[in-house]
Amino acid sequence: MGEELIIRSSKKVLLTEKGKELYTALINFEKKSLEIFQTEDRLPLNIGILHGLLINWFPPILSEVFKDSQREINISIKDLGDLKAGIEAQKFDVVFGTENIQSELLTSLKLFEERLVLISKKEINRKRIQDYRWIVYSDHDHLFKMSKEKPKSILKIDSMSTIIQLVKNDLGIAIVPDHLLNKDDRLKTYDLQNVKPSAIYMTTLNYKKLPGRLEDLTKVVRKKASK
Repeated sequence: MGEELIIRSSKKVLLTEKGKELYTALINFEKKSLEIFQTEDRLPLNIGILHGLLINWFPPILSEVFKDSQREINISIKDLGDLKAGIEAQKFDVVFGTENIQSELLTSLKLFEERLVLISKKEINRKRIQDYRWIVYSDHDHLFKMSKEKPKSILKIDSMSTIIQLVKNDLGIAIVPDHLLNKDDRLKTYDLQNVKPSAIYMTTLNYKKLPGRLEDLTKVVRKKASK
């Protein structure tokens, strides 16, 4: 750069004004760098997850990982599109959903397969599902794929627990993951022959080494998925 930074003699080295400015900048850079890496333990963990997974699959994991942790945790329920957009925009550190994403930026770990079932309060004619009210989670619900003919009434609710409760109240039929059901629900369940089980994935940025806020969570999730 053509700037003189030091003046050297046989007995002493002096910094010029530019040299002093550069030295101060380097000291501040080192200090700031240490602060950045030392704040890892204080960084919040931002999690995006499908509603159905949050109901009964994720709480035990959350309890095991963060029982003795003081870390701030933010959990957001999103649909598949928002989960992918959120992890790409780094609004989330990790997302749990049904999409397997493998790219230079993102990587997904398969956790388990989720079996979907058709549920009703009473016996129904599965060949005439359009004769019953549909209770759906979104416009992409599997009920729309099962019948070209739609029912007279469709109830859309973005809450799996509420959907199950409404079916228990005999308000209609729905398709839900079987792991959301309890024996006490006393519902009729029907296997979906033409619907393949959907896999559940954990997706993060494609780190070479996971940051500390993700390490413990990943260990517990892997352990639970291997059972």
